[in-house]
Amino acid sequence: MSADNALDSIPDDQQGNFSSFLKTLASFTGDLSALTCPSFLLAPISLLEYSSYWADQPALLSAVGDSDSEEERFYAAIRWFISALNGSFASRLPKGEWEKKPFNPILGEEFHCSLGDAKVTCCQVSHHPPVSAFHIRDEKKGVTLLGHDGQKTRFSGTQMLVDQIGYCSLKLEARDETYLFTLPSLSVNGIWYAAPYVELNGTSYIQSSTGFHASIVYTTKGWISGEFHHFKATVTNNKAAAAVIEGQWTGKSTLTKHKQSPVPFLDLTEVDRCQPQVPAISEQGELESRRVWEKVSVALAAGDYMTASSEKSLIENAQRALRKERQEQNIAWEPTLFKQVQGEEVYGNLRQQILEKADSNFVDTLGDGAWSFTS
Repeated sequence: MSADNALDSIPDDQQGNFSSFLKTLASFTGDLSALTCPSFLLAPISLLEYSSYWADQPALLSAVGDSDSEEERFYAAIRWFISALNGSFASRLPKGEWEKKPFNPILGEEFHCSLGDAKVTCCQVSHHPPVSAFHIRDEKKGVTLLGHDGQKTRFSGTQMLVDQIGYCSLKLEARDETYLFTLPSLSVNGIWYAAPYVELNGTSYIQSSTGFHASIVYTTKGWISGEFHHFKATVTNNKAAAAVIEGQWTGKSTLTKHKQSPVPFLDLTEVDRCQPQVPAISEQGELESRRVWEKVSVALAAGDYMTASSEKSLIENAQRALRKERQEQNIAWEPTLFKQVQGEEVYGNLRQQILEKADSNFVDTLGDGAWSFTS
């Protein structure tokens, strides 16, 4: 669907809402998460569920620790990480559809699923600011992902800019290794045409406890040259010469190792997405994502945007009432699946190693502390 066709597809009863939304964006400053998005631009899914896309390719995740070579394990970690970016920001969208805004998770919301041999647990551990914590584990391979993700959003020109605040850590139990991944920034383009799409930008970093380090620079197509969804990762280690991995985080990439000829590294056009196994809504707890947002999602799927807005408001107003009640009774809310700890308890000194190796353009987006899994 072209951008022009996207504008034509706006429902008649939503035209006014869309015009008002654009006028608000044009003059808005501050946290964009506070803005109300027209219902036809909503995705029928909670943002919390996006954390499960870290295991979008569970076979690549499980394979990170297979090699006996530290270097090859680091390449395997990058291979999985690129596949997770593709799952998070590209392949999850049905072909021909534009990006839509997911629901803002309610405080304490949970999402549970299985992807291959990986068991996924996600929880909204904070609402102001919004923070989603996740724990993904492949018991058979002894591979564990732990991390959290929040967003700081702002509007610049015709783009929505999103800084992802948080990290992902990967532990290989059999190897006694830990990897720390910082998160790239995003730009959401095409909003003015009702045809939003995501690009990654900036730089993210990977640091392994074995000493391997990677900086990944994300770029997109310019007016004259370049390509969409481009990345270039430079891998260094005290024991080995630099290697370069380059290509599209949505498609093919190559590895140039130690000044040798490039060889194929990853081809995401040849892999199928693993569908999550999620309990039926009737079996879910009252705080699980698909049960919380069921009525809104059903209304959106039916194109009933008035009902979707109404049901969404009921949920949000109920949350405001609960928050007010806790404040009046001086009750501090605490999550049940995760607890906040010092970052060093999760990833040791890997953050400090990233700080020491990053250049002057480095922006520290790891956030304060970490969230450990308790259940």
